[in-house]
Amino acid sequence: MMKTARALFASLLVLSAGALISGCQSDPDIDITKLGLETDPPDVLYTQGLANMKAGNMAEAARKFDAIDRENPFSEWARKALVMSTFVKYRQGRLDDALASGNRYMSQYPKSQDAAYVQYLIGLTYSKQIVDVTQDQRASAKTIEAMQAVIDNYPNSEYVDDAQAKIRFARDQLAGKEMQIGRYYMERKEYLAAISRFRIVVEKYPNTNQIEEALARLVEAYYAMGIVDEAQTAAAVLGHNYPDSQWYADSYKLLQSGGAEPRENKGSWIAAAGKKLLLGS
Repeated sequence: MMKTARALFASLLVLSAGALISGCQSDPDIDITKLGLETDPPDVLYTQGLANMKAGNMAEAARKFDAIDRENPFSEWARKALVMSTFVKYRQGRLDDALASGNRYMSQYPKSQDAAYVQYLIGLTYSKQIVDVTQDQRASAKTIEAMQAVIDNYPNSEYVDDAQAKIRFARDQLAGKEMQIGRYYMERKEYLAAISRFRIVVEKYPNTNQIEEALARLVEAYYAMGIVDEAQTAAAVLGHNYPDSQWYADSYKLLQSGGAEPRENKGSWIAAAGKKLLLGS
């Protein structure tokens, strides 16, 4: 009797296992190729992840690297996998996930051999989110912060040159946003509000592609308000630094229409800002 019961129990186990496998094969929500993932050793998973990357299967690569991080936390394999996971998610366009894994890596391994690369990836991820100047420029500010960390903390890394290029682009965007707002105020003849925006460009973003127009707009705004000496100073600084600029030609013409010409007032904030242009800062 006991033998019969044991045989029946064994039969039920076989039937149950068969039903589980059959159910997995027929259920579209279950991928049976993933069931044994956690049993693979981390070095095997890492190699598989690299192979999937090479084959262009980024989703599967990310799955492999994430499994290493999950099943072998704080191991050397987990550290390496976290680097690759950050890169793969960046390539996939999963930018929030890339930032999350990248920032986690930097909090855990800030002095590791791959820290400069991961910090650079964080900067690239923010840079990829930069939008037109008509929209919010938070990503530009974040790009500058992240890439400056590359330059400051890893000055001898191979990523410094591109980090500097990304910073220049992001600064152009921030300056462009200020110019866009300043032009908006100019169109409405709100000159003081416009001047405050153009001043930000001149003082904070002097070496950007917006500086010539910013100085010219200051000429225009101050002249419209009747503050001719400041208009003259802005034109003088513009002409001294960009003598062949069309913006300078237009500013000069505007002053001449009222019988004035470019002349620098040494006590003006514009003259002080002009010295920074000469110093290239």
